[in-house]
Order: sequence, then structure tokens, then C-alpha cells
Amino acid sequence: MAEITAETVAAHGLSQEEYARVLHALGREPNLVELGIFSVMWSEHCSYKSSRIHLKKLPTEAPWVICGPGENAGVIDIGDGPNGTKLAAIFKMESHNHPSYIEPYQGAATGVGGILRDVFTMGARPVANMNALRFGRPDHPKMKHLVQGVVAGIGGYGNCVGVPTVGGETNFHKAYDGNILVNAMTVGVADQDKIFYSAATGVGNPIVYVGSKTGRDGIHGATMASADFDEKSEEKRPTVQVGDPFTEKLLIEACLELMATDAIVAIQDMGAAGLTSSSVEMATNGKAGILLDMDKVPCREEGMTPYEMMLSESQERMLMVLKPGKEAMAEAIFRKWELDFAVIGEVTDTGHMVLTFQGETVCNIPLGPLAEDAPLYDRPALNLADYKAWAGVKPLGDVPASTDIGADLLKLMGCPDLASRRWIYEQYDSQVGADTLQKSGGDAAVVRLHGTQKALAMSTDCTPRYCYADPYEGGKQAVAETYRNISAVGATPLAITNCLNFANPQRPEIMAQIVEALRGMGEACRALDYPIVSGNVSLYNESKATGGGSAILPTPAIGGVGLMENHETMVKIAFKAEGEAIFVIGQSNGHLGQSLWLREIHGREEGAPPPVDLAAERAHGEFVRKLIAEGKVSAVHDVSDGGLLVALAEMALASGIGCQIEEIGDHFTAFGEDQGRYVVTSAVAETIQAAGIPMTRIGATGGTAVTGPGFAVEIAALREANEAFFRDWMEG
Repeated sequence: MAEITAETVAAHGLSQEEYARVLHALGREPNLVELGIFSVMWSEHCSYKSSRIHLKKLPTEAPWVICGPGENAGVIDIGDGPNGTKLAAIFKMESHNHPSYIEPYQGAATGVGGILRDVFTMGARPVANMNALRFGRPDHPKMKHLVQGVVAGIGGYGNCVGVPTVGGETNFHKAYDGNILVNAMTVGVADQDKIFYSAATGVGNPIVYVGSKTGRDGIHGATMASADFDEKSEEKRPTVQVGDPFTEKLLIEACLELMATDAIVAIQDMGAAGLTSSSVEMATNGKAGILLDMDKVPCREEGMTPYEMMLSESQERMLMVLKPGKEAMAEAIFRKWELDFAVIGEVTDTGHMVLTFQGETVCNIPLGPLAEDAPLYDRPALNLADYKAWAGVKPLGDVPASTDIGADLLKLMGCPDLASRRWIYEQYDSQVGADTLQKSGGDAAVVRLHGTQKALAMSTDCTPRYCYADPYEGGKQAVAETYRNISAVGATPLAITNCLNFANPQRPEIMAQIVEALRGMGEACRALDYPIVSGNVSLYNESKATGGGSAILPTPAIGGVGLMENHETMVKIAFKAEGEAIFVIGQSNGHLGQSLWLREIHGREEGAPPPVDLAAERAHGEFVRKLIAEGKVSAVHDVSDGGLLVALAEMALASGIGCQIEEIGDHFTAFGEDQGRYVVTSAVAETIQAAGIPMTRIGATGGTAVTGPGFAVEIAALREANEAFFRDWMEG
């Protein structure tokens, strides 16, 4: 066994203090297998050592929450299903950022595969995939290749595995030039009496490996994902996993078939840190021990060592604890689906992870230090005032008047952040399963619950430029926007998952972003009765390769899920008919700080982001849902990036019907990004007023242009501007 030197320890990402903790935990020097196991389990990716202390402050409970953070995915009660069943929605969002920058196709594809496994390992059939993508400047020499690879990877995996990709978001900013973000979300549905957890129990119960064979791909993937990039990032390509969606489809069906029996005690997917994390988490959650015979691990390459087997992140693999005597029945199912099956160990009462190989014990580690007693850091963080001083965002100051509102609208509709994403979503199969009722292009995706009148609505949101200028308000806004998007289709927002993407937490200014964004998120979740049930933290998202150590914008991506009791009441953003009244619900104060208009028209990223009034958000959302349920509004769209005039243009583009607006007189009312607002149209306008809800009639639908005082922009011109960016970029 190789000698453990200071260089070996450093190469495994452990500090000197952390290595001293390893020595104390073992009472001796580790061997290489043990060092590798400590390395991945104590990585940020697995241990959340810089964020756990703050994550504990988030609200995670509600009467409809069945399982909050701590399992593979979150679980919420969504009520009655067909034939007297009770249904649950199971969902989570995860990052695959570093692998996607190094190898965009496989990085994105295996991100989809991993999040699918997190959901179906709990007994759910996946019904929808979403994604949240952040790229650098379109004129960056690598960016076109990265966008093409990531989109192809998401489509290639999701389409083949037979789960519809129904929505998401894509943004561009120079801060992501050297470190793109690929966040994948999956939503599944299960019977409440068939939910499976990961706690290994029952001394002597067999531990079973199923799925694909173990290879050498992905070794040190979790450690690589817990470090920043440098000029040698291309050399990390071997740490990127390789996915096979066809095997994943077989694995889904085999697992669900076995789950229909009473054979499974516990189940865990092999994700980050592979066999190590899955076995440690199962034993820890069950307060047990684990004994594995490494000679029995199915391997696809010759001469694999226990170190390689334990740290490999080969895809499409699961670990299970079965009831005694169920092995043959389970094996028959997995062999039928042409998947590997091997009994590789058993549950013990030792509280240790013990590995044997060729008749020798090659690892014996107490489980406590690996998981529950892993390092936990309360890292120094700037306070919010000092952070803002560090960020150096200029005050808004004087804003020049718009000389041509129509021309500004055309430029905004063609900018990378607002341009049509059709080039992206047409590469995704959004209709497989035949239950997709609303896909990309609206406020939230909607998927029918088969055999019922119900539907699930889902949305991913975050505005990183807000989070950079004020991470507290930005954290609130990210949660509130998913709440708005879900309310805008007529669903009741129930819970969120998150994917918290930040740079190096050892920098106090970055730690301030984390602390303040989480504080804002927590406040929003409490005010909106919208708990966090699962999530992922991705740190060290910065690159030395772009010169000077560039950090991403703080990006706490939020994935929201809501329930619609009767999908026939659902609304979309498209205007439905000519001659309908158009209203704005919510207060329009013309807030231009951090607006897209300011950035795209004047090249300025200045001012504070728009404040979020959480009481107003809740009241306006509840009012909009009531209007939709009563059939009083024909179209609804939330107001977000680009402000009111952009929202109206998107409604016109979705329908081909124009509008005449009387209440947009200047660039403040046209492009301000005040929060908590919706545009609604109604053929029964006189019946939709409500006490205490700010509501303004601003015009009516009709014609072939978006018109207002002093401007008129034909829908055809808007469509050309909106379609041109991706078309010209990808064909150029």
C-alpha cells in the first residue's frame, strides 16, 4: 500500500488540520483506501462543511411535508390519487457545474442521470425534468461549444430515458466565462405507502449492488467539484462521469418492479463519491455498520483496486439492503432487465465501515467521523453593509430618459437573456408520457397527474445580478419568483428545492453572499408558507483560468413545485382574444436599479435590486389563484426581467394578438422591475376588482402591434428580434 505523505494528503484536498482529525479518528495513520474515503466524504460536495451551519436555519416543515432535507429527495403530500391511493411528489435539484465545463455533453448528461436516480431511488416514477443553466458571454471563444454540448447532453439523456424535459431557464453573464452552471431538477410521483428511504437496518441483512459495472470514470469527481478551476482544468476530463441513458431506463423499471414487492429494507443511489457515499450514508442513517467484500463488486475494467472501486462515480448504479431470503427473487428481476446484480456485503452492528479484498481487511473506519462528525466550519463572513461596500455596486444616480421606447423594447427582446429559447427546448422531448400540459415558454411547466384531474406545476428561478448587488434581497426574490410563476398558471405553491451555487467560501465576501442569500430565502419561505424540502450546495465555482480568479455571481437557484386540483382551470401567458381588458396587479414604482433595461440599453449594472414585499407577494399570489379558479381571467403572466412592457410583448408573441396600452408613459413604467406584479386579461373586467389589492387597468388586447403613447412595435418585428439571437449565433 502506498505511503501517505504530505503531498498525498494535499492531493486529496484535505488540510493539515483535517488530516490531524483523521489521525485522531483512527488512532493511527490511514492507508490509501481510507484516506480516499475521508477525502470524498469530507469534501464540500458531500459534507457541506461550510454551509451546514447555515442550512439548519432554513424552514423545512409544513403539514404537507412528508420528508424534508436529509434523504435523496424531498417528499410532499399531493392528496388523493386514482383507486383510493394517496400520492406524493418527490423532487430535488442538483448541480453538475465543474464536469459540464470540462466535458459539456457528458457533464450535463450525467447531471440529468444523477438527479433522476435521486428521485426514483425513493420509489417515485419521474414525470418531469427541468434545468437551470448559466453561461458566460456569447462572444467568449468557448461559450458556443459549451452551450451546444450542455443542451445536447441534457436532451440526449432525458430524451432517451423517456422523461419529458418541460422547462427551465438560461442566462448569460461574463461572470460565468470560466465556470458555467448546470443545475438539473427532477420531479417524480409515488404512492405514499411505497416511499423508500436509505437507512440500512437489520444486522446480517444482505447489501446488494445493482445496475452497471464499476469503471474508472469519475474517480475524485466529488473532490474535483469541491475545488476551484485553474488553467489545467482540461486535464481533469477523466474525473467526468460517462452516462448511459438506456441503462438508466432499465434501472428505473427494475427498481420500480422490485419496489412493488416487500423485499427492500433500504436503497440509495451511487452518486457523488459512488460506493463510498452510498454505503456510508445508508449505514449512518440506520445507525448501523457495514461490511463489504470488494472482490464481489462488478467491475468492467481489469485489475481495479479497492481505492478505485470505492471512489469511482460510474453511473447507473444503486445500493440496496434486502430482507434475508429475497436475494434470488431480486436477482431474477435485475437479470431480466439485463443489469448486474451482486450481493457484496452485509449490515453489521459495529458502527464501522469495514472493507475486505483478497482475504485482507483494507479499510476499517468508524462511521461517526465520516458523516455526522465530519468537519463543520462557521467561516468568517462580512456583514451586509461591508459586503455591499466590497461589491462596489454604484448607486443608480440619474437615469437618462428613453428616446425611443419601441426601439428599446426591440433591443431587449433580442438580448441573450430575453431571446427565445426555442433553439434550446426544441432539442428536448417535452411530450413523452403524454401528460405535459404546459412546457417551456410560459411561467411554469405543468404536468398532469395520470388518472386524475390534478397537475403539478414547476418553475426554476434566480436573478443572480440581484443577488450580487444585495444577496439578502436576491435570496428573497428567487423564492418569490417561483411562487409567482406557479401561481400564474393557477397552482398552489407547496415547497421548493434549491441548488446553491457560490464561489470560494473561504473568502469572507463570498461567505457573506451565502449567509445573506440563505437569510433572504428563509424569510421568503416562512412568509409564503413554502418550505425547503431538498437541495444541493455547489461551492468553489470560480476560475483562475480567466485571469485574476473570477467568481461566479451568487446563484441560489430555486426549484418550486405546486399543485393544481383541476388542470382544466390552468391558464397560459398568451392573450386569448381581442378586446379584453388588461390589468396590472401590484404596485408599479418604476424601479430601474439592476434592471435589464439599464444593462442592455446603457451598459450599466448599477443600483439596488428591487425590494421584495413578502406580504404583498402572498396576497397578490392568492388573489391571482382565486381569479384563475373562478375563471375570471383568460391570460396571466408575472412581471420579471425587462419589466411590464417585456411581459406584454411576451404575451403578444405567445398569441399573435397585439395590445394598446394607455398607462405606459416613460421608461420607468415600461421597464422597471418592481416585484410582486402580474399582468392579467379579462373579458369580465368589472368583476375582478378586490379590496386592498393594487390593480390598474392599462389597456386592451387587439391589433398586430404592441402600442402605447408614442410607440408602436409590430409583433412580426418583435418575433424577428426575439428569434434572431440563438438562430444567428448557432448558424454563424
